[in-house]
Amino acid sequence: MSDLSQIVKAYDVRGTVPDQWDERTAEALGAAFTQVLNDSGEPGDAVLIAHDMRATGPALASAFATGVRAEGRTVIELGLASTDMLYYASGALGLPGAMFTASHNPAQYNGIKMCRSGARPIGQDSGLADIRDRAQALLDAGARVAGERPAPARRRDLLPDYAAHLRKLVDLSSIRPLKVVVDAGNGMGGYTVPTVLGEAALPALPLEIVPLYFELDGTFPNHEANPLDPKNLVDLQRAVVAHSADIGLAFDGDADRCFVVDERGEPVSPSAITALVAARELAKHPGSTVIHNLITSRAVPEIIREHGGQPLVARVGHSFIKAEMARTNAVFGGEHSAHYYFRDFWFADTGMLAAMHTLAALGEQSQPLSILASIYERYAASGEINSTVADQAAKVAEVRAAYPEAEVDELDGLTLRFPDGAWFNLRPSNTEPLLRLNVEGPTEERMISLRDEVLERVRR
Repeated sequence: MSDLSQIVKAYDVRGTVPDQWDERTAEALGAAFTQVLNDSGEPGDAVLIAHDMRATGPALASAFATGVRAEGRTVIELGLASTDMLYYASGALGLPGAMFTASHNPAQYNGIKMCRSGARPIGQDSGLADIRDRAQALLDAGARVAGERPAPARRRDLLPDYAAHLRKLVDLSSIRPLKVVVDAGNGMGGYTVPTVLGEAALPALPLEIVPLYFELDGTFPNHEANPLDPKNLVDLQRAVVAHSADIGLAFDGDADRCFVVDERGEPVSPSAITALVAARELAKHPGSTVIHNLITSRAVPEIIREHGGQPLVARVGHSFIKAEMARTNAVFGGEHSAHYYFRDFWFADTGMLAAMHTLAALGEQSQPLSILASIYERYAASGEINSTVADQAAKVAEVRAAYPEAEVDELDGLTLRFPDGAWFNLRPSNTEPLLRLNVEGPTEERMISLRDEVLERVRR
């Protein structure tokens, strides 16, 4: 019997298949999802369902569709898609949706990201806990959910429409020619990039795409589709230098996140990309609010203000960012994890649109990316460092007590700020016995010193 408390996380469903969940579980979740939609008066009579390249995706998506149809809603099967393509479909068609993906997790995992119409997120506090409880009741009762007259299902291909929508938002047709290495990690970027940016793009763009690992393969034979881990960027970094490319792009498994490498093969921080895109969006929408989480560089709010915008800090996590964006009508939002959110994209996150803004910024001027990015990278950052601890709360309290002179912020974990501009954030993982540390300093030396000092306290 599936224990859904083990796989229903804060923002989505995620677990190993078939030991933690299977098609029977997916069917119950589909029925429960639809019940919640129906009971809350969700508009429309259909549900969009898509999946990534994982081998278990089609069967799980089909079982979920059975549960949806049993509860009276038509299913629109999108087939293969990136997560932001599902968000596009939800926004453009005004329908709720379910995306079968485990993002960057290893091959044995799969999951579901669910949304209401208009790509509005579903998290623990906005329906996911109710879906979990209803599905668990169905599983515990051992009842089948198939109705006597299930609603119909039909197929629809939205990849060309998705590409056309993105290209209306960012015009790449008149930039200087760029050579772009793209590492899809055998994930969904290999499906979407050719149509949005590559040889299938209409009209043609002044981009020469050098593909790495575009073959869809949910076993990830080359490296994990998780560009947040530096070891998974190594192939892209080498290829950028070997091909004398102008830029490198790396997508995660479901292609909703994008990481950037400059012409030297050096990573460009997501904070710098956040600031760069914010400046571009504020040029079009002066005075707008821009959301950032508290782990992004302090350069981000500085640059937002310098461009006439209103920075607003939010907790880490897409449900918090999207809620704040909708509440404030923010034009853009960025996270340290390379999730980028756009008002023009129903406040949803899309790695592809962030990549296009970066390409446009690079191609509209003559300097290499390393010079362009340096405008937005003002401070030294550690990146996220994980430590396994037995008692998260006790360790955080111990670290806090060690720095009585620091300014304290507990919006999301523990953030301590120092008079010289250095700061660190220490926050517990929601799913693992880990503490996540991010450190920034006015100089590389100060960052390293503070990083090592805090890590010694966390790990001793």
